[in-house]
Amino acid sequence: MVYSVAFIITFVLAVILTFIVKKLAAKFNIVDRPTVARKIHQKATPLLGGIAVFLSFTIVFVYYSFFTDLIIKDFIAEKYVWGIIIASLIIILGGVLDDKYNLKPRLQIIFPILAVLVIIASGIGIDHIRNPFGGVIRFDQWEFVLFYWQGIPYKITVLSDLFTFIWLMGMMYTTKLLDGLDGLVSGVTVIGAVIIFAIATSTIVAQYNTALIAMILAGAFLGFLIFNWHPAKLFLGEGGSLYAGLMIGVLAIISGSKVATTLLIIGIPILDVIWVITRRILAGKNPFKFSDKKHLHFRLLDVGFSHGQAVVFYLLLTALFGGFAVFLQTFGKLIALIILLLVMLILGVSLVFIYQKKNSKI
Repeated sequence: MVYSVAFIITFVLAVILTFIVKKLAAKFNIVDRPTVARKIHQKATPLLGGIAVFLSFTIVFVYYSFFTDLIIKDFIAEKYVWGIIIASLIIILGGVLDDKYNLKPRLQIIFPILAVLVIIASGIGIDHIRNPFGGVIRFDQWEFVLFYWQGIPYKITVLSDLFTFIWLMGMMYTTKLLDGLDGLVSGVTVIGAVIIFAIATSTIVAQYNTALIAMILAGAFLGFLIFNWHPAKLFLGEGGSLYAGLMIGVLAIISGSKVATTLLIIGIPILDVIWVITRRILAGKNPFKFSDKKHLHFRLLDVGFSHGQAVVFYLLLTALFGGFAVFLQTFGKLIALIILLLVMLILGVSLVFIYQKKNSKI
């Protein structure tokens, strides 16, 4: 009942706030105009959707954190909650500035870096991952205590902090670069949150406070998705697309460093982003300044999928491989990741072949 109530409250709040933010974005002319080839929407569309998602999640998250005993307990400390809130606020503020003033890449990246540093400073980090062949791989061997505050040590754990930094930056830029079709990032985030919820409530994991956070996140993005489904009436914007990756990445950490699980959930966009960045580098182009329509979701459009069909196909693949994580153990997840890689290779080659064959007939 607790999960259902939290989900419904967040969902309703997200719908209301998304409607309000849509009006405000239009009023202050913070819109995305289809001025470059990569943008496939036909008319100016309001941005700032990330504000609605952030506010709806944060309001409910704060309530359950500080006015109930359902979140801050066991392995989730109060400082984690503050870290998530402050880091999210930094991401959203940076996103608003970018949506309004179209910041240069070297300024855009400041906000994700600051957000990740806040997460690490709050004590959230990956201190180990499970070895698929048995045991664990630890990252907490080199620790340096900086100071104590109220009896709590604040320290630098070199390998853990570095791994956490790379992990969260990678997650954020994956969802940022994925944000090319209406409903895609918000849909992937809802699926990811629901899968993490299912794993967290299993008898093996039994992390019910993590499960509650996951359902709050799912409610926030699903409420927004109503307005973001094609044809979108509102976009996530820079802050919203980064916020999705940040929250999925953080949930993976606090649910027990479920790195393999999260890779299965968001493995398709990660592999897609790696491929696109590699191709741009080999072509001598800056992978973050240059943009094109070579992502998987654009390839699906090229071969004849409608906008909605491309998004649904992508979400079904995400749900399929993410669903494996609910039932598989560490070695099984490794096998599933290998299968996912093969599926992506076959799919990518097939789409390029179909596209070229289709164009040769024109």
